[in-house]
Amino acid sequence: MKRVVMLLIIAAITSCNKFLEEEPSGSLNLTHYYKTPEQVSAAVNGTYEGLATPFVVNIGVSVSPVYSLEYITGYSRRPRPSGFEDDQFLRLDRLDDANSRLQGWWNATYYSVENCNSVIERVSVTTLVDEVTKQRYLGQAYFLRAWYYFQAVRLFGDIPLKLVTTKDLNDVRIRRSSKEAVYEQIVKDLVAAENSGLPWTDQSGHISLGAVKSLLAKVYITMAGYPLRKGNPYYQKAYDKAMEVIDSHQFSLFEQYSDLRNPAVQNTREHIFMLQRHPTVAVSNIHGAYLPYPDQPVSIQPAYGGAMAPVKAFYDSYNDSDGRKQEQAFFYTKYARYGNPAETIFFPAPYIFKFWDADAEKTGRSGANFPLIRYADVLLLCAEAKSNIDGGVTSDATAIDAYYAVRHRAFPAEAKPVTLTTDDILKERYWELCFEFQAWYDMMRTRKAFDVERGNMTSLIGYKAPNHLRAFAESDLQFPLPLAEVQKNPDLAL
Repeated sequence: MKRVVMLLIIAAITSCNKFLEEEPSGSLNLTHYYKTPEQVSAAVNGTYEGLATPFVVNIGVSVSPVYSLEYITGYSRRPRPSGFEDDQFLRLDRLDDANSRLQGWWNATYYSVENCNSVIERVSVTTLVDEVTKQRYLGQAYFLRAWYYFQAVRLFGDIPLKLVTTKDLNDVRIRRSSKEAVYEQIVKDLVAAENSGLPWTDQSGHISLGAVKSLLAKVYITMAGYPLRKGNPYYQKAYDKAMEVIDSHQFSLFEQYSDLRNPAVQNTREHIFMLQRHPTVAVSNIHGAYLPYPDQPVSIQPAYGGAMAPVKAFYDSYNDSDGRKQEQAFFYTKYARYGNPAETIFFPAPYIFKFWDADAEKTGRSGANFPLIRYADVLLLCAEAKSNIDGGVTSDATAIDAYYAVRHRAFPAEAKPVTLTTDDILKERYWELCFEFQAWYDMMRTRKAFDVERGNMTSLIGYKAPNHLRAFAESDLQFPLPLAEVQKNPDLAL
């Protein structure tokens, strides 16, 4: 079922008699590409590569930009000692424009957008594939361009909106567009993807109609909140789009939490959209990154890991009877020694088990896919949107059913509630989607934080998270543009 995303490789060929002619080393030449159906397919697959970029950059598990999205919330800690805590936003003590994590996120967006623009331009006019295939290829490129811009606009705010390929150096000197304009383009791209004939599901891991509609729900609920604050009309759009996913009956929650990491059911049921990985050609670092550290030999790689673990206050915020808190559900506090299963190793604190890869435990190389959109997320978005429409408290049966589907899996004996508050639903999102790199985006769009020590939602501004040196300020909620990018393109400063 798994598909390994192919890299789009574009080769520029020069003849001997032009050897001494100067040309920009970074320019692209597409003259010899898009010549066969196989090249067109490879180009489309190449647009997926940017999904993995934030997860794997350079060396060391904690330098991957994606971890900064959990560090900055203050609900995680890094067991492995490091001298780079400030750069990782781990202690919320440094958010300056020279931070290398910012460049990682920028590259993950704009290199990927360039590939999407290339596919959209070239596939739109190709005659190498049939019309149905062409439209589905375009749908995937539109979805991914929307994904990358949605990623960037939430992190950086006003950003350049580039919808054509770079054909000469003048094309890179563009100014930032307003957040509103970027969101309008995101919606436009997703609507185009929605109408491209994609199937509701795709077990190969390619983008499906379910993924498109789910992302639209997430975009609309974000537009309803901060920073655009479009309010109820967009909460309604989010609710309607989430209901389309629910009413399709194409998706369902797994009965057991262990199925979230079962390789046999990846890209099915609850997994609406996943980052595709492979143990040899597209390795995932998640299993190794979350291993207990130091010297806790529970895997063939005992000396590595320690990138992230829950702070005690967040772990303690789960009710003791919550199924997600049970041993080897989302967390674990002990495990059999690797090579000697009769001996149990007890950890000094809880670690994350949610993404454990049983194969990597033995081989040291993880090919486990990582969830990017789960059905549980869509169900909770549905409930949250309706509760906001109803003024912060809802008795709507559909919204309650959506929330209860997620809650009931965690608390099988708990009765269905009669009413729900928005804060109830937001807390459930923290517990259900923990360490899936969702919490920071929720915090920014709602301007609320989960005060895990008191068990209630509170204003994000002024809240000091458990692992932070200080309280959140307004200036923390938008990343500065990378200094290197502003130096290369001064128009970004305008």
